[in-house]
Formats: sequence, structure tokens, C-alpha cells
Amino acid sequence: MRIVTRPDFDGIVCAVLLSEKETITESVKWVEPHEVQQGMIEIKEGDIMANLPYDNRCSMWFDHHFSNKIETPFSGSFAIAPSAAGVVFSYYAGKFKKDYTELIKETDKIDAAQLSIDEVSFPEQYPYILLSMTISNHNLADESYWNRLIHLLRDNDISNVMQDREVKAKCEKVIENNKAYKTILKENTILNKHVAITDLRLFDEAPEGNRFLVYSLYPEAIVSVKIRYNDISKEKIAVSVGHNIFNPNCRVNAGKMLKKFG
Repeated sequence: MRIVTRPDFDGIVCAVLLSEKETITESVKWVEPHEVQQGMIEIKEGDIMANLPYDNRCSMWFDHHFSNKIETPFSGSFAIAPSAAGVVFSYYAGKFKKDYTELIKETDKIDAAQLSIDEVSFPEQYPYILLSMTISNHNLADESYWNRLIHLLRDNDISNVMQDREVKAKCEKVIENNKAYKTILKENTILNKHVAITDLRLFDEAPEGNRFLVYSLYPEAIVSVKIRYNDISKEKIAVSVGHNIFNPNCRVNAGKMLKKFG
């Protein structure tokens, strides 16, 4: 049996919960949603998918994204909720050895972007938020780190997790990158009416940083668009769209809109 999930904080917490409740016999398979949608990933019987679009070859599925809702009967659980981890937590309610209430509460807040300007501007003062920023789904070299976080979060409280040598090093790097990213955003973002467009195609490798920072810098924007090359070959372009978490006046379901474009 194998967990198949996405390498973000929500996906990691899903793996924490599922690894306690199910008999997992293989390493976690880390994949991106588009890889599932485009049939790039081999899903097999026994796989438990979480925080990803549904694939009918899996044995269980957990998700919370509106755009992934299906009508087909399946084993597992789906709900429109702040996080996929929260859906998993509710499914196994009362059956965990450890109290994950705080972890789920924080995961819900982070994945639903229910953050304050202070939390976005100074993540180093908020352990869960800073920890979530150490997880980069663009770097497959971090796979061992994602797996390490699963074990750390299962066996420790957040204060002990943050004292881990590798976690501390990642957090220091995030704080450093966020400072540089703020300058990059200012230099490469234009405001087109109510849309903040950040074009990072000047960079061979798109710089990373606090994904919510653009909203504090451009509070008048209701939507952000980020454009970057998908890989070093520059043959494909990736476009990300998000709502301004501090200016909730967008009336378009971004997930539905993007799904129409494949």
C-alpha cells in the first residue's frame, strides 16, 4: 500500500495521518495535480491518493478542491473544506493515537490562506507558517526532506520539529529568500487594472518566496497571475492564478476557470 500525494504542507499532513491509520508498505509517491490529470503517473491498486485529482485506479481517495469533485462512487472521502488533511482527519475521527487537532487547525489556515498581513509579512514569528514555506514542490531533490517531515510531525510537537537541524537550516533559507523575493516582485510585477501580473521569464529558474507577499505589496489587486518557465528547457510556460487573500472581491472561481484551459 502506498500514499500518493502532493508535496505541499497539506499533502505532507495528509501523509502524516494516513501513515498512522493505514498499513503503508511503500515509500510516498510525490506528484503534482497536472501529472495526474495528464495521465503521467502510474496509479495502481492499493494506492491512497490525497490532495490530488481522482484516478479510478486507486483504492482510496481524499480531497477538498472544488474543481476535483466527482460523481463516481469511491472509497475515501471528499468535502469542500479548508484542507485535504482536514478531510482525512474527519474520516478517521477519534481513531488516532496522537492528538492532531492543532496540526489540522494550522493546516486548514495555511491551505485556505486564512492569514493576517502580519503572518504574511513576518512568517518567522509563526512556526507552522514558516515550516510550510520550507516545502518547495519545484525541487524533487527535497524528497527526503518531505519524508523526514512526515516522521517529525508524527512523533513531535511543533517546538521540537522546529529545533531539528535540517528544519532550522531550511527555515533560515526561507527567511533569506523572502527578503530577496520582495525585491524581485517589485521589479517584475505590473498592475493591470485589478490584476497583479508577475512575469518571471527573465530568470532561467524561477525564484521562490512567500506566495502571499504579492497581496500585501499590491492590496488593490483582487487577483494575482504568475508566469514562469516550467523547466530549464524553457519549452513550456507555467501560469499560476490566485485570489488576493486580503481583498476578497474576486467573483471568479479560479479553479474552474483554469480547468477549462486544461
